[in-house]
Amino acid sequence: MTLSQRLFLRILPTLIITIVLVGLFAYRSADREIENIYDAELINDANTLWVLLHRPLAKNNDRPVIQIPDLDFNMDDQLSLNEDADDYADAHAFRAWKGGHIVMVSSNSFPESVPEFKRGFSNYKLNGEAWRVYALPVPDSGVTIEVAEKMALRDGLVANIILNLSFPLMILVPAIAALVWFVINNGLSHIQGLVRQIRSRTPDDLSPIPTVDLPRDLIPLVGSLNQFMEKLRISLTLERRFADLAAHQLRTPQAGIKLLLQLIERSDSEDERQALMKDLTASNDRAMHLIEQMLNLARVSHQPLSLDQTNLFDLVAKVLADFGRVFNDRHLQVALSGDEEAVVATDSTLLRMMIDNIIDNAIKYSPDGGMIEVAIARQDAGWSVSVNDSGPGIPVEHRDMVFQQFYRLPTTEREGTGLGLAIAAAIASRLSVEIGLGVPEWGYGLRMDLIVPERRKI
Repeated sequence: MTLSQRLFLRILPTLIITIVLVGLFAYRSADREIENIYDAELINDANTLWVLLHRPLAKNNDRPVIQIPDLDFNMDDQLSLNEDADDYADAHAFRAWKGGHIVMVSSNSFPESVPEFKRGFSNYKLNGEAWRVYALPVPDSGVTIEVAEKMALRDGLVANIILNLSFPLMILVPAIAALVWFVINNGLSHIQGLVRQIRSRTPDDLSPIPTVDLPRDLIPLVGSLNQFMEKLRISLTLERRFADLAAHQLRTPQAGIKLLLQLIERSDSEDERQALMKDLTASNDRAMHLIEQMLNLARVSHQPLSLDQTNLFDLVAKVLADFGRVFNDRHLQVALSGDEEAVVATDSTLLRMMIDNIIDNAIKYSPDGGMIEVAIARQDAGWSVSVNDSGPGIPVEHRDMVFQQFYRLPTTEREGTGLGLAIAAAIASRLSVEIGLGVPEWGYGLRMDLIVPERRKI
């Protein structure tokens, strides 16, 4: 179901209910007003009859009942002017009482068996027909004037009013429905145009969607789409660049392994073969390390976060313990200090991978017998982990570039994948960790400060 249809099906019932409520209100209002008007007319009729008949009624003591003939017999010419007038004439009747006896009646009035009505308004049913009766006792005369009217007259008038009102409403509902449908489609035309524009784009077209002539309500939506496409464009660019660099980086160790295999095949002595096998193993280890780093970098951006309470001191201690053999082989002096109760809410797996790459980088560039110190200290919104090494350090002009993928310092003699700090930067971005580069207190080497928040920032 389209958005236009959903809106239409939600708005139209509301309009129909509103029209029905208006019709009910009009019915109640018309019924009340007609009741008031016709009751007032009965009062006027009773007073008018008394004014016209008070002389005959005053003289009529023992005379027989005077019956007023029906208009049908005396006013045919007048009633012929309006066919409905006869129905209205038959709907009215009157009686005049004097001294407890009927002295004057209309031809269609109640029989004498119907007793005199009390003063004011009364409802009476005769032969299945409901009547509205008004009784007017005339003071100091003993005369009571009764004027009666069929309730069907009032009900018919109300029904005619409602019927005459229903026809326009029945015509109005389809007209309003068509107007609502037109307004909805016209109002959603910009959205439909936006959808067509997005559908017509090729997968490579991530240019911003123009916001000119768009309604003000749609500008934030289009702005969000443009921001999303810009992030997607940057992500795709980085992935393509990563794929190109990875293909280039993997080609070198593979070519070296192939060359070593060819040399082993052509070697003449066992000693030469053993030396080549040693080089082959080292080359294969470098290739495996490169592949592992590339997989880690790819996994960092897609791995779902699993936040838990992590003790920083214990985590760093475990990372250092994993490098224990390397420390011994290269006679490195390693120290860990700081608060042993430093706890943060973060993804311990990713945080450990980041610290692991930073420690590995410090080991790689520190000379044999050098120093590596790790200090944990309290910060305003979290904890700092400072990793200090005694290597050559990173010049200030290169510090913004060392976190790029496959970037290596032009002056370094160490072999590396160029992915360690890139992985650390990617993890830091996901865990809201701030990374700063500097120089240790002893004046040379590299100091890397990690500011880990107590809770990951959303």
